[in-house]
Amino acid sequence: MIKLSKYLKPYILFIIAIVVLTYLQVTVNLQLPDYLARIINEGIVKENESFILNTGIEMLFVALVGGVCTILAGFFSAVVATSFARDARKAVFEKVESFSLAEFNNFSISSLITRSTNDIQQVQMVLIFIFRMVLMAPITGVGAVIKAYHLAPSMSWIMAVSVALLITIIIVLFTLVIPKFELLQKLTDKLNLTARENITGLRVIRAFNTEKIEEEKFQQVNTDLTNTNLFVNRAMVFMQPIMFLILNLTTITIIWVGAHHIADGNLEIGGMLAFMQYAMQVIISFLMLSFVFIMIPRAIISAKRISEVLETQLKITDPLVPADFIEAKKGEVEFKHVDFSYGNAETPVLKDISFTANRGQVTAIIGSTGSGKSTIVNLIPRFFDATSGEVLVNGVNVKSVSQNALREKIGYVSQKAVLFSGTIQSNILFGEAEIQEEKMKQAADIAQAKEFIERFEAQYETAVAQDGTNLSGGQKQRVNIARAIAKDPDIFIFDDSFSALDVKTDATLRKALSEKTKGKTVIIVAQRVSTIMNADNIIVLNEGQIVGQGTHAELMKTSEVYQEIAQSQLSEKELAIVGGNK
Repeated sequence: MIKLSKYLKPYILFIIAIVVLTYLQVTVNLQLPDYLARIINEGIVKENESFILNTGIEMLFVALVGGVCTILAGFFSAVVATSFARDARKAVFEKVESFSLAEFNNFSISSLITRSTNDIQQVQMVLIFIFRMVLMAPITGVGAVIKAYHLAPSMSWIMAVSVALLITIIIVLFTLVIPKFELLQKLTDKLNLTARENITGLRVIRAFNTEKIEEEKFQQVNTDLTNTNLFVNRAMVFMQPIMFLILNLTTITIIWVGAHHIADGNLEIGGMLAFMQYAMQVIISFLMLSFVFIMIPRAIISAKRISEVLETQLKITDPLVPADFIEAKKGEVEFKHVDFSYGNAETPVLKDISFTANRGQVTAIIGSTGSGKSTIVNLIPRFFDATSGEVLVNGVNVKSVSQNALREKIGYVSQKAVLFSGTIQSNILFGEAEIQEEKMKQAADIAQAKEFIERFEAQYETAVAQDGTNLSGGQKQRVNIARAIAKDPDIFIFDDSFSALDVKTDATLRKALSEKTKGKTVIIVAQRVSTIMNADNIIVLNEGQIVGQGTHAELMKTSEVYQEIAQSQLSEKELAIVGGNK
């Protein structure tokens, strides 16, 4: 909550202006019943037309001043609330961008989207109501009560009874409604999650003919959210007629009691009408407050959810004084007795991992599913940090350098091809926007993407849909690989990046890539033995441990695990071939 309050500090002058303008507006509103009483008592009853005209003009001027104050206060409130929402969204987005994969595991993607959109909007709406109603209503209520008491002390009990009834109704409604607000936000998260899963997994859903099942799942969440919203809205709708009923009963009571006082000569007609207006102002103030107070609990829950993101302690941070890379060890990646565990898991995913990937060499990592291959390469750019041991890049522990400097050295191609909405060109130049067009096309050519790109009418300006849904899996992966090549880093990491390619394209791409990456460090995670047969050093993983290390030929003699993998994928003729002249 404290994290959010700081986004209001830049607008403190606006807030002060809102308070002053609101005070002026309320002061004007409280004066108007007095003018009405004087016009009736001094003008209409005594038939003094000049007094009516003069007082009416004065009343009009005061009302105009109040109108100007209302407009300005509303404008400044909108400025503060929308600016706060803009700054909060920016802060949440920047915070989420700084998350490591460990922090992402604490929040679902749908929840983060809800927190940065719907939750912030809830707080924004309540801020506007607070600046307009919560500031105005108490001043109006207290001022109107004082004014009414001075007019007719003997009728003050009417107002006291009305206020007591209003407070009772608000407390009862709050008791019923508040628990529903947290449920509303959780159900919104769940609805976003269900919708997102269905949209992204539409092909699988259709392939297995499970549309009806998924529709029922969505409908269940949708119905739960609808029913909860209906409960809250019905409570608010129920409150409004009750408030107006109290208002009307109060008005009737004032007229009834006031008429007797007028008959007794204890009260003037104008005084009774002014008292009635003050009573209406008090009740309307409570009505406004009740609306805001019903919204405030939901906004508080939303604010807590936003604060949870902003106050999340990052597990991966930059050192206060970042170290410099050792130029003599440029491109070298070294693991020294590295262990790694996810969260508080008792069993480590990686155990005592030690190897060196040298500049100018291709280091491959292979192993069964779940053996920890991707986890190893995720430790290099610090997507995770090692639980124990050291990961060194250019001779320096990755924890000792800034994340930006570290990742500048790395060209990373993920297992799942990720493209962004834009064009093919913007996606290739994502990591290095300043390179020349010729180098961009060269990167696409090496990645075997040039051929299919130039078949498009717009070529490199071809639009890419969100997540690259208008491209095939192989096309997306080749654009991904071109993006890493265009960056021209010291270290290339390919996390099972060739699995979406056919064998022929895979072989052609790796041949072209070997020319581009001469003098670079290349680390390849692969499932296919054919992809890594020519690697200078192959690391064989099994259950998070290195069980073999060497060239293809060496491992075929020394590693039983590697032999099993190779024999399951290659024929005897293929096994006899050791690629390259090594």
